[in-house]
Amino acid sequence: MTGKLEGKVAIVTGAGTGVGRACIARFAAEGAMVLGVGRTRATLEESLSHVAPGRGAIYVADLARDDSGDIVVSAALKQFGKIDILVHAAGVGYSWAEKSPGSMNDIVNTVPQKWREVIGINLDGYYVMARAVIPHMIAAGGGSIVAVTSISGMLGLPVAHAYTAAKAGMINLTRSLCVSYAKDNIRTNCIAPGFIDTPMVASVVGIFADPVVADQLTPMRRPGTPDEMAKGCLYLASDDASYCNGTVLVIDGGTSARQ
Repeated sequence: MTGKLEGKVAIVTGAGTGVGRACIARFAAEGAMVLGVGRTRATLEESLSHVAPGRGAIYVADLARDDSGDIVVSAALKQFGKIDILVHAAGVGYSWAEKSPGSMNDIVNTVPQKWREVIGINLDGYYVMARAVIPHMIAAGGGSIVAVTSISGMLGLPVAHAYTAAKAGMINLTRSLCVSYAKDNIRTNCIAPGFIDTPMVASVVGIFADPVVADQLTPMRRPGTPDEMAKGCLYLASDDASYCNGTVLVIDGGTSARQ
């Protein structure tokens, strides 16, 4: 590794699985101290096992709570003394329908409770974390925020309307934070993954086994990996992306190129 984040402190939400897990491992390997945040201690502990000893800690939090952002930020400051980076990877996707039937339907078949549930987890979680961390970044003279969104927030889809609306909201919130806080030396960017081999889309990843279907899904004919997404987050979080602000970095193997 090259030490791109040497001396930095990063909060990574959604760190128990998928992209968040890959981020805490890669960020720590690049020199950062990382606080991995998630809802389940067991998965967070598994993620922490991939981090070099002494370079990380975990914190259990439910970002659906209005005060959760302040609680997480306080924990990070107590543990590491500062916050340079926030990677917001927490959220639910298509697999959430297995735990919460009806949550990934089209709008007519999505009851208000399910709509608010998905919006609350995916969009409101970003709001509470950004709202909590930005004042501390301003006081410290700057920082970097990276949100994990989706190409589903940029494309029209026949289902999962609450999910697509939430991801679109995250993208435009990212742009708006850029406009408001660039003067404070805070860069706010996001990645927009396509099909990624994570538990979030585990129920559909198997369709790549059919070469014809795989070619229809993406020109690269395979799903991406969590670490490929973490590399995108690393780039945007690091000084390598010093002139990137309000950027939506699409990492989808070419899926959206055909739209």
